[in-house]
Parts: sequence; structure tokens; C-alpha cells
Amino acid sequence: MIIAVDGPAAAGKGTLARRLAEAFDFAHLDTGLIYRAVAARLLDAGQDPKDPEAAAEAAGGITAQELENPALRGEAVSQGASVVAVNPAVRRALLAFQRDFAARPPGGKPGAVLDGRDIGTVVCPAAEIKFYVTASPETRAARRHKELLGRGEKSIYARVLQEVLDRDARDSGRQAAPLRPAEDAIVLDTTEMDADAAFEAALQIIVSRHPALKPRRPAGEETKS
Repeated sequence: MIIAVDGPAAAGKGTLARRLAEAFDFAHLDTGLIYRAVAARLLDAGQDPKDPEAAAEAAGGITAQELENPALRGEAVSQGASVVAVNPAVRRALLAFQRDFAARPPGGKPGAVLDGRDIGTVVCPAAEIKFYVTASPETRAARRHKELLGRGEKSIYARVLQEVLDRDARDSGRQAAPLRPAEDAIVLDTTEMDADAAFEAALQIIVSRHPALKPRRPAGEETKS
């Protein structure tokens, strides 16, 4: 069983994917971390993420251990990841990693939840369940702004909003796997939803389509993420 969760930045797809994976005891992969790992490699080496050859080389041999680096959550790495993600060579290099995770979930798990921007359209087009999680740019910017402040980082809402809009434009306009919902994706607009409401809605959809799947927690019950 593969569940694909796509959507733009700060829409809530990562939180939703983690909670679904925990509820069904599936493996979870935040595919954005793979691109962040590439960006981190480049930045640590003093290289420019916009350098296509350097980015393609950095994408080779990314390991699961690198995805656990807390530095990947930094804003500079986040922006660099958006830049390297438009590189077709980088996307090709990382595609096998993602597909192998989905086909053979680590730990012998019975399924996998992958979240990103092209899971349902490119990485796992045959996924049994596909969600496209979105929200208004203003809502997503407010969430990102709050997250940065919560981490003790300086943040200006207007600047964060512009970064959200710029990233949306890059992700939607790139030639390689542009950000868009799969034709058979279920769209979840979380503008007016909190994390619990989005989780419950998604859980009910999955169970209604696959009654044999039994979540380990009732819909709406708080889980750690």
C-alpha cells in the first residue's frame, strides 16, 4: 500500500503524512528532505545550488542517514532545495531512492507514505491513495512565520509570504515534474483546517476506500509527530 501526499510548502502535508504513517504503521518518507540534503551538501562545500553540474554531482549517493541531519530544516537549506529541485538531473538521480523506499518500505512495514510535490504524478503514479494538500498562500506564510519564530529565528511575515509565492512559482513552472495535483488525487484544502481536522478527513477517506485497513488510533485522536 502506497499513500502519496503532495502539495505546496506549509500546506500541512508533512504533518498529515507522518500521522497517517503512524496510524497505519507504515514507513514515512519526507521526500523534500532528499532535496534539502543535496542543497546542504552544496552549501557545506561552498558551492552554488544554482550550479547544475555541481547539484547533479551532489545528488549522487544520498543516504538515509543524511536525512536525519537537523540542519536540513534551516531556511537557507530550504531555499537551496527549491533551487536544486528544478534540476532534471537531480530529480533523475533521486527518483530511484524514492521508488525503492515505496516498493520496499524499511523495517518490513506493510506500506509507505511519501510526501512531496510529485509523488502522485511522477514518483508513485500507481499509488492506491493520492492526496493533494493545499491552502491559501497567506495561510501558509502565516504558518511558516509562526514556525520560524517558534524556533527562535528572525522572521518577517511579508518576506515569508513573498518567499512562499516565489517558491510556488518555481515549483509550478519548472519543466521537470511541475507541482500539480494528480488527475485522481483527492484535494484537501487546509486553509480553514487545523492538523487534527485534516488528519481525520484523510483517515476517513482512506478507511472508506480500503475497509481492510485498520488504523491503530481512532480518527481525531492526538498522535505525536
